Amino acid sequence: MNILITGGLGFIGSTLAIAEVHRGNKVTVVDALFPDYGGNRFNVKQIEKEIDIKIGDVRNTKLMEKLVKGQDVIYSLAGTLSHVDSMTDPFTDLEINCVSQLVLLEACRKLNPQVKLLFAGTRNQYGRAKYLPVDENHPMEPVDVNGINNIAAEWYYRLYHNIHGLKTCSLRLTNTYGPRHQMKHPRQGVLNWFIRQLIDGKTVQLFGDGSQIRDINFVSDVVAAFMLAADSPKSIGDVFNLGGDAVSLESFVKSAIKVFGQGNFKAVTFPPERRSIEVGDYIADRSKIKNKLGWTPVVDLESGLKKTFDYYLEYKKNYWK
Repeated sequence: MNILITGGLGFIGSTLAIAEVHRGNKVTVVDALFPDYGGNRFNVKQIEKEIDIKIGDVRNTKLMEKLVKGQDVIYSLAGTLSHVDSMTDPFTDLEINCVSQLVLLEACRKLNPQVKLLFAGTRNQYGRAKYLPVDENHPMEPVDVNGINNIAAEWYYRLYHNIHGLKTCSLRLTNTYGPRHQMKHPRQGVLNWFIRQLIDGKTVQLFGDGSQIRDINFVSDVVAAFMLAADSPKSIGDVFNLGGDAVSLESFVKSAIKVFGQGNFKAVTFPPERRSIEVGDYIADRSKIKNKLGWTPVVDLESGLKKTFDYYLEYKKNYWK
């Protein structure tokens, strides 16, 4: 099969590219390599001679019209997840998370209406949980601009399925950790930032008391979910939660310290810009994707942490700045 991955030099996109190459598929990745967004050519070092790498912005209509032709599956992973950045620079978040999706969908509608499209949504769409675990029918009341834009983006995919017949599916991801995540700052994901702080010998700072519960997945489990959704006709026109180990942030850090063999942490006061958009506890109901597509995460927290530490200890120079 011919596979296109937007955001394909990023964390999940590059891991997905490696997995699809191992399945024998022809893979093209496109990435703008915007600073601080996570794109890194080293992420695909092991397969760089086996894939086609395009450096470009997915908001570029001509580029995307060229790239969608002949593709069997497109994974839409280009975007930004920073809650704080979306509040200080909402128009950039709108451009990257919404305009880019419309450019891609329009290109497919015009030039490749038979392609299968997989969109990466987020738990951030739900906002603060009104009940736990959160299922796909939970009200969506996001607490930041990023959550609103992800809702809009997901609805573009649903609309293009309902009206234009495109074969779309959305996976609502939760906190994901593992190798190939950017390690320069915590704005695109805090779990890997905890890992960097431990490797650097610094005290991990937990906002509040660290009791906030997060549902977390190791990156290879997320990639497996995307490939299952791509392969199955049962996913067309639907949305699915992902989820895994539900742990407090304090428990995650304690597990990381145990695996790494050293380190410490302390509770610190929430910065005002983070307190106002803190969502509290989140646990996903993943029964729908388990029952319909047969997906369940397989990597336990200790194993995932060991793989993550091992990777960054070996390749630290390619991620630290």
